[in-house]
Amino acid sequence: MTTPNEPDVLDTIAPSDSAADEVAVSDRPWEELSRLAEQGDAERLEEFLSELSTTDQALALSRLDEVHRVQVLEGLDAEDAADLIAALPEVQAAEAIASLEPDTAAAIVHELPSDEQADVLGDLNDQQAAAILDVLPVIEADAARQLASYEDDVAGGMMVLEMLRFTPDMTVADVIAELNSNAEIYSDFDVRYAYVCEQDGSLVGVLPMQNLLFVRRGSKLRDLMITEPISVPDTTPLDELIELFDAHHFLGVPVVDHDGRLKGVLHREAVNYEETRAAESDYLKSQGIVGGEELRSMPLWLRARRRLSWLSINILLNIGAAAVIAYFQETLQAVIALAVFLPIISDMSGCSGNQAVAVSMRELSLGLVRPSEVFRVWWKEVSVGLINGAVLGLLVAICAVIFDGNGYLGLVVGVALFANTIVAVSIGGVVPLVLKRFGFDPAVASGPLLTTVTDMCGFFLVLGLATLLLSRLVA
Repeated sequence: MTTPNEPDVLDTIAPSDSAADEVAVSDRPWEELSRLAEQGDAERLEEFLSELSTTDQALALSRLDEVHRVQVLEGLDAEDAADLIAALPEVQAAEAIASLEPDTAAAIVHELPSDEQADVLGDLNDQQAAAILDVLPVIEADAARQLASYEDDVAGGMMVLEMLRFTPDMTVADVIAELNSNAEIYSDFDVRYAYVCEQDGSLVGVLPMQNLLFVRRGSKLRDLMITEPISVPDTTPLDELIELFDAHHFLGVPVVDHDGRLKGVLHREAVNYEETRAAESDYLKSQGIVGGEELRSMPLWLRARRRLSWLSINILLNIGAAAVIAYFQETLQAVIALAVFLPIISDMSGCSGNQAVAVSMRELSLGLVRPSEVFRVWWKEVSVGLINGAVLGLLVAICAVIFDGNGYLGLVVGVALFANTIVAVSIGGVVPLVLKRFGFDPAVASGPLLTTVTDMCGFFLVLGLATLLLSRLVA
């Protein structure tokens, strides 16, 4: 027998209807979110979102149509709506903001950190961004315009403006008083370090805030700060920033302009995020996603157009490979077994070439190789190609002999794969460097060039050698 405070055994075994409902909701959170948005129950809406993880919040909001998405964002207070926007990928965040009235959108953007403000506004069209900036406070709008003027992959585009900034003649007591009187403003700041600047904004020192606990309140900051701190120009590119943070255990570094004036602070996590995003973008570009970003929430015509622009070029390039086969059609008709091995030669060579492309792209992104080092990279790849080509050529030759019983067929396909592997790794290693040197995006163009050339060379080698040995192959 149970006491009133003890659950019945059956209750602990069988979930209640409400528990079952919660499980169902967690599987398809966008349906519950849509229902709550229609009801306009702001309290229940906030409660429901608080029960979801950040990932599920982003998933739920991204699955809503524009009408329900607007209802959700308008039903939340600006701070909660900003948290929801921050959980979304940048493209979807911009879409969500663009669907709101400028006043509502500005209230939400106001609650975002400065770097996220710039990212969202930068993804809007000029008219939408201007409408929101007109509603924001003048100082905040100017700061957002300043950040949005930088490219995403330089220090200025990744920095934040929320930082503690004091002058050298301020005392510890002055700093404490400033923090106390503006506690609400500083509540979202990173308060581990303060930056000491002259009246003209020139950075002269960095101050670990924990040091203030162990000194007299009358001490001046110029006597406590770390002088000549490491800083980065606002135009520093991503690869140099990665090197800097790899070499030092900094949580963040100050960002200055060409005159040494403090512009913002760059945090390690911002560099890590941008490095990951750049790698993802390069991968998508290499797979033919023009622009380096696509989500299925984007307009259908835009997704189709971006994919077709790459696919249509591939059709033209593949016609060249098909022309090689057409040229040797008599040989192919005489030795039909060659048709079995043509796709093998093409695919294996393409795989070897893609490995070389991946290594070159990685080394370029890390700054480990310069675009001018073509010969060095070529020689490194040829060394690998000789070994791998010999092994792969031997394996495919053995398979050909087992398949057809003709040793000359094994010789043809084995030598062809050996030679084409060397060609593939040479092209795969060198092409990204050449494209980079001439200002083209290697992530976009390397793949189609590699595929076309390796296919043409592979088909030519197989069918050309077969033509030379045709009497042996048909005997």
